[in-house]
Amino acid sequence: MDNADTLKQKQLIERARHYLPGGSLGNVTLDSEHDIIIQRGYGSRIWDVSGRSYIDYLMGSGPMVLGHSHPSVVTAVYEAISLGSTFFANNQPSILLAEELVKALPCADKVRFTTSGTDATFQAMRIARAFRQREKILKFEGGFHGTSDYALMSQEPRTLESFPMSQASVAGIPKSIQDLVLIAPFNDADTSTSIIEKYHDDLAGVILEPMQRMLPPSPGFLKSIRDVTSHYGIPLIFDEVVTGFRLAYGGAQTLYGVTPDLTALGKIMGGGYPLGAVCGRQEIMDIYDISKTSYLNHVSQIGTLNGNPIAATAGLATLAELRKEGTYEQLWSTGKQLRESLDKLFLEAEIPAQTSGEDPVFDLMFTLDPLTDYRSTLKANNQIKSIFRNLLQEEGVFQGPQKFYPSLAHNEKDISETINAFENVIDKLAG
Repeated sequence: MDNADTLKQKQLIERARHYLPGGSLGNVTLDSEHDIIIQRGYGSRIWDVSGRSYIDYLMGSGPMVLGHSHPSVVTAVYEAISLGSTFFANNQPSILLAEELVKALPCADKVRFTTSGTDATFQAMRIARAFRQREKILKFEGGFHGTSDYALMSQEPRTLESFPMSQASVAGIPKSIQDLVLIAPFNDADTSTSIIEKYHDDLAGVILEPMQRMLPPSPGFLKSIRDVTSHYGIPLIFDEVVTGFRLAYGGAQTLYGVTPDLTALGKIMGGGYPLGAVCGRQEIMDIYDISKTSYLNHVSQIGTLNGNPIAATAGLATLAELRKEGTYEQLWSTGKQLRESLDKLFLEAEIPAQTSGEDPVFDLMFTLDPLTDYRSTLKANNQIKSIFRNLLQEEGVFQGPQKFYPSLAHNEKDISETINAFENVIDKLAG
């Protein structure tokens, strides 16, 4: 490791602390001892400015399912860049990507592009309100739907209120939003359906992650929410920003066999570039079409980079790779090997910990209590989790604050080296 490169990284860290609030972009925050500046990524690995490489399981927080700088994506993007960066008008890549999304997602008749997952969930809630001509949204405690005011109600509540009361999880959200968001417990079908039944005439929509953070749905839970919302004509919104094209080519709605009315997408469908989308039933998506709705119900949605051709090209190249035979079998197998090794090693070390999620995206929780909803996750020891993550980074394995994101670039050598790192870290924790 070159001393000059190490000095350069330290200087960049100091400059980040000087010019960026908290010294970060608002995403991954590391303590001073483990702070790094990432310079490049290729395949399953990233390199920091000092030249050290890491096996990467953050993967850009999920979009790099093919790995970093995948040749097919890079080639397609290079060709697209030569044709122009953005047009603020219809373009071929965005139309072709919309067509592919409609083919892939059971709920999708039409697509409207945005520039992020946050924007996609925000837009989905807005058109649900316009369609139903109601204002209230029901979401699930602990569910993360980006950073809009509605989305950040009871995302990480500071106190545990009685359902369905909501509270802002960050400062700066108007108090009036509290009256417009109802909260239900994930995986509790009885409580959730009773809240929906009680407030059905006030609800514009229900939004949820079909796998909430790292909590898979209990058998029958998603269907119970689908049934009650269908009964009352309330749009059901799946936030598949994380799960879309990761759990299956058609997302969680394909894996779990429950079809929503609207889906918010991001991450993988943009191939690592800024892109999101709202997909859904035509009668709701027609809210965007002034020729098919009244002026009072119409939602105008303008964005300089909506359907950006570079991002859409990257998305098309990524989805083409994901359609290849054996892709999802490989992704699930990689995650399964990592999860099983973690669970086995912690069991042998008699350290209370468990993995949670699905094999293509999972997390490690330091508790043995059942994990079913947000409140059950509060029993986990996050201090030990932080130590585990830091020790893992010292072993050359990089993971974000939450979630392991296996990719198609992780090969058997990566898996073996990662499991070896797990063993070393768990030995230190047990000692």
